[in-house]
Amino acid sequence: MFLLRLEQTINAFSDWLGKISAVLFVLMLFNVFYDVITRYLFNNVSIGMQELEWHLFAAMFMLGVPFTLRAGGHVRVDLIYEGLSLKKKAWIDLFGTLTLLFPFCILVAWYGVDFARESFELGEGSGDPGGLPYRWVIKAVIPFAFFCTFISGVGLLLRSINTLNGHHKSDDYIPTQH
Repeated sequence: MFLLRLEQTINAFSDWLGKISAVLFVLMLFNVFYDVITRYLFNNVSIGMQELEWHLFAAMFMLGVPFTLRAGGHVRVDLIYEGLSLKKKAWIDLFGTLTLLFPFCILVAWYGVDFARESFELGEGSGDPGGLPYRWVIKAVIPFAFFCTFISGVGLLLRSINTLNGHHKSDDYIPTQH
């Protein structure tokens, strides 16, 4: 039962990241709306607002990946996977998590920390006049997002183990509502 509760806790964390990603999407939507209105109605272009669009998009996308993994929306060969039994799916998820997901997350997070640190130490900002300062903030989202994806992968690993132990009777990956 401990592994089942741990899986549920990690899934709640992944669901929370999905909510943050949704909020970032709404903020990006307002940002784009504001940018288009000021550009075309008032002929006023803001480099900072345009850069904020891609900063919000990048953060939304990267923080949405752990939720997507938790919700079963990640990439795999669904044509083959969907026809398999629950236990075979669990074995594929277990193997894929250990051999593909975890090494990739560790690699990107490891190098991403140095990427963000270097940006911070250099005081890197936008190269464009009127652009956003503190480029290290968006670069720091990279290792953070891959750390979170790793944690969500632990949830997938636990789901696989719990499925193989008979604790899951269906492959319903839809997140529970809180």
